[in-house]
Amino acid sequence: MKQAPYTAPSFSLQDDQAVTHSLGDYAGKWIVLYFYPKDDTPGCTVEACSLRDARDEIAALGAEIIGISQDDISAHEAFKAKHTLNFTLLSDPDRRVIEAYGAWGKKMFGKEGILRRTFIINPEGTVVKVYGRVTPLGHGEQIITDLKALQAK
Repeated sequence: MKQAPYTAPSFSLQDDQAVTHSLGDYAGKWIVLYFYPKDDTPGCTVEACSLRDARDEIAALGAEIIGISQDDISAHEAFKAKHTLNFTLLSDPDRRVIEAYGAWGKKMFGKEGILRRTFIINPEGTVVKVYGRVTPLGHGEQIITDLKALQAK
């Protein structure tokens, strides 16, 4: 896993409405980019709901939340509706972006898969904070604290 700061890898992926989002679309904004294993699973739901609940304060800090998994756009649509998620979810079925960010690797028991990782990207497109092992519960509050500290620099 790379150590921050470094230039954020670009991406261009579809959301749950088949709208394409690219890193360049967010130029000049802070981004909270998080990778998660699977829609509507226990840990991923806790993490998404923590970010949902913190979204207004994160948005007030000028940041957008974007989640990425391998799930297809219809799974994202259902996940967002079921849990009233108020941020963008992108589909990366071929893992290009997941791998570019270092969010693919060995998990428990030697299996490979998506690693739960979050990246804070500043308005210049630089990764300034990497969470290598995310604890889903309370992740939104952790992001708020760290965003405030990063913006105060």
